[in-house]
Amino acid sequence: MRYTLSIEINRPRQDVVRLLADPAQMPKWLRGLVSHEPVSGIHGQLGTISRVVFQTGNRRMEATETITRVDPAELEDIPSSMVVHYDREIVAAGMWQVQRDRIIDAGPGRTLWESESEFRFDGLMMRMVAAVVPGMFRKQSKQHMEDFKGFAEYGTDVRQAT
Repeated sequence: MRYTLSIEINRPRQDVVRLLADPAQMPKWLRGLVSHEPVSGIHGQLGTISRVVFQTGNRRMEATETITRVDPAELEDIPSSMVVHYDREIVAAGMWQVQRDRIIDAGPGRTLWESESEFRFDGLMMRMVAAVVPGMFRKQSKQHMEDFKGFAEYGTDVRQAT
């Protein structure tokens, strides 16, 4: 299963990149995040492997995330013509995912975030879930992007939502 989503954020690209790269900010916009801890490497750098835990209701999911692309490597003073690429591979029980994000300068004070997700399932249960409710994955990805937009533009913290 593969899909691409995009959202425009009313903040300069440098601010968006800084917020996305800051692990201390992740719980404020990444709904359900319990922990995101590097096992080897430094958060956000190429090759870093992290243990990621999400909790949704009674369901807890643990995964391993590996950063497979950060381009440019230095995220300060990026020319507006350059697209920022941030790719990662996420592996959990019965699931493999590749996430390819592109952060694009969309003009003064605006940023376009394009996100491509590719999933493969090897467990019977996960294959059944994907077959029965394939839109669930897209919907969750869209929710994360909208939550980030709310956080970046207005400081909205998903942990305080009712």
